[in-house]
Parts: sequence; structure tokens; C-alpha cells
Amino acid sequence: MAVEPGREADQVRAVRTRASPRPPSAAAASSGALAVWGVLLIAANLRAGLTVVGPLLDTVQAELGLSPVSAGLLNSLPLLAFAVVSPLVPAVGARLGPERALAWAMVTLAAGTVLRSVPSPAALFAGTVLMGAGIAVGNVLLPSLIKRDFPHSIGMMTGAYAAVMGGAAAVTSGVAVPLGHAVGGWQGAWGSWAVAAVAALAVWRPQVPGRPAGPPAGARAARPRLPWRSGRAWAVTGFMGLQSFAFYTVVGWLPSLLHDHGVGGTAAGWLLFLFQAVAVAVGLVVPAFLRRTRDQRLPAAVSSLVCLGGYAGLLLAPQWAPVWSVVLGLGGGTCLVLALSFLSLRAADHASAGGLSAMAQSGGYLVAAAGPPVFGALHSATGGWGASLTLLCGAGAVQVLLALAAGRGTVAAVRQPPRSRR
Repeated sequence: MAVEPGREADQVRAVRTRASPRPPSAAAASSGALAVWGVLLIAANLRAGLTVVGPLLDTVQAELGLSPVSAGLLNSLPLLAFAVVSPLVPAVGARLGPERALAWAMVTLAAGTVLRSVPSPAALFAGTVLMGAGIAVGNVLLPSLIKRDFPHSIGMMTGAYAAVMGGAAAVTSGVAVPLGHAVGGWQGAWGSWAVAAVAALAVWRPQVPGRPAGPPAGARAARPRLPWRSGRAWAVTGFMGLQSFAFYTVVGWLPSLLHDHGVGGTAAGWLLFLFQAVAVAVGLVVPAFLRRTRDQRLPAAVSSLVCLGGYAGLLLAPQWAPVWSVVLGLGGGTCLVLALSFLSLRAADHASAGGLSAMAQSGGYLVAAAGPPVFGALHSATGGWGASLTLLCGAGAVQVLLALAAGRGTVAAVRQPPRSRR
């Protein structure tokens, strides 16, 4: 049967189109790059609001007449907010969509940052809680988003956002005092970081769909439940918690510990910066190794042992503090990237990653919140640092064991079945 010339030409073009799909457009590539920048800018906001507090805390305490207990609460309150809010985040993400939920998280974070800079104890604590809630949403949803949108680059993306998060934290702690002098005191130094949240929102906004994606008509969408019955999920939670326990304890107490061993205040501050800077640098290197293996037991156990060596070094030879700062940065930076990667690597899919992330960060930050006050209480009770550093050594030893369970395998997906609407 004869074929019309025009129709034959159309068929040939159709076959060529199917055989040679068009390359991604420049607009698609630009959108992908914008998504990466959005993730990194959100990550830059997830620690900076916490590390900017310490250098100016004495000034805030004196101006507002806060008791030592109230002043200490400013450091642990965000971690408690993480523990309370994190289990609720998967449901919020399922209802609004992760993109929209992250946008609202940046709005909440910016509002809390501004409110916290108002010179009033009530505003100070209310703003801190709002900040903690906004950060908790970012903490939980970013690993899930990376699992969904960057399944072949989980290690690279996790390392990049961990490095940005740590770098921003180090910079904010280092510039807090001079920034306060430049912008009119602690209120300006704290409040000015709302600009970072607004910038992240502006870059992230194109990723937010026009309307929230709702469930199918007549049914409620199945939502991931937190895997409370999974032993591997508990191992991931414990690993996350103990590495955070150590990080926030070291950030809060290392300068005081070094000062008591004859290190000047300025030098102690630089050693704290050295610890964080090394951790950031390591975070950029670790992902290259993660891409080569699906079993992370060895690097997780070795990095935990390195941390344990740093705690033991501070206990037995505090005069070598510069060495131990580097050692703790090497081990701590690796453990952070691994802990964040486990939230994606151990999950069956991106929805399960949200449930695992919520569980690990809720329980993990509850453990982390206990670190600085317990460490300080032991120091006050004994008059020295031996008992406190022994506690860190014990936590490091347990972390080594948890690394062997958290470093491989998959946490089974646990879902709540859809329910019909009536």
C-alpha cells in the first residue's frame, strides 16, 4: 500500500525523535543548578543561629539580667525544639510537599531570628523556639529531598551541605563579636542573620509548586511512619545522637577547658575555630569515599575511634590541645557526614528517608541536648575536667559499637495505609 509523501516524512521524523531524544534544555539545567544552590543555602542556616550565641552570651546575660540557668537554656532550647518538632515533620512534608515545607521553614527561621534579637527575655526565648522549629524542618527534610532528587549523588550532596552548614557555623561564631561592635550590639549581630534565611528563601522559592500536591480524591495519602521497631534505625539514631552530643559539648566547653589549662582566651577561641575548620575540610573529602562502597561500617567505626582518641588526648595530655583540636575535627567532620548520609543511605526510598530522619533527629538531638549541661554539671561537682572527659570517652566507645550496626543495610519501609475519606 502506498504511503503519502507528507505522511512518510512525518513518520520518519517521529522515528528519529524517539531514537534520538532531545538533550536537556538550558532551562532544565538552570533549574537543577538552582535547586542545588537552594539546598546549600538552606543548609547554611541550620547551625549558624546556634553557634552565634556563645560568643555574645555573657553580654546578653548581663544586659537582660538572666540567671546562669536561663542563659544556659539558650544553648539547649533549640536542641529540645529539634527533638519535639522532628517527629511531626514527615506529616507536614506529606501534606504541604517538601519544597513548600522548606520554604515555610525559612520564613519561620527568619521570624524567630528577628524576634530573638528584641531585648526582652520573653522575646528571646520565644524567638529561640521558633528558630529551633524552623531548623528542625530543614534537618529532617533535606536528607529525604536528597534521596529523591539526587539518588546517584547522595554522598556528594550530603558532604556539600554538611560542609556549608559547618562552614557557616564556624564563620558566625568567629565574627559574632566584631559584627556586634559594627552593627550596634548583640541585637544586630543576632538579628542580621535573618538575611541569610531570606536569601535561602528567595533562591528556593522557584522550587515550590504553584499548589500543594494533595492526595487522590476520596483517599488520604499513605504516610511514612517512624521506624521505632527497627534495630538498625535505633543504631542510626544512636550514632546521630552521640556525634551531636560530642559536637555541642566540645563547642560549648572546649574554650573553658583549655583556659583552665593555661590557654589564653583568644588562643582558645582560635583552637575552637581550628576544630570546626578541619571538620568542614574533611566533610568535602569524605563523599569521594562514600561513592565507592555501600558498606560504611569501617569508616564509621574508624572515625568514631579517632574522636575517642581526641577525647582521651584532652584527658591525658591537654597541653597538646592544638593536636587534639585537629584530631577531633578529623573524626567529628567525618562522623557528621556519615550520620547525615545514613539518613538517606539506610532508607528504602525518599519517603522512608523522611521517617528515618525524623526518628534519628528527634532522638539524636534529645541526647545532644543533654551533653553540655551534664558535662558542665560533672565539672562543677568534681572541680575538674576528668569526670567530664571520661563521660565523652564512654560516649565515644559506645559510638564505635553503634557504627558497626548503622553502617550497612536498609531500614524497612513502614507506612500507614491510606484511609478513605467519608
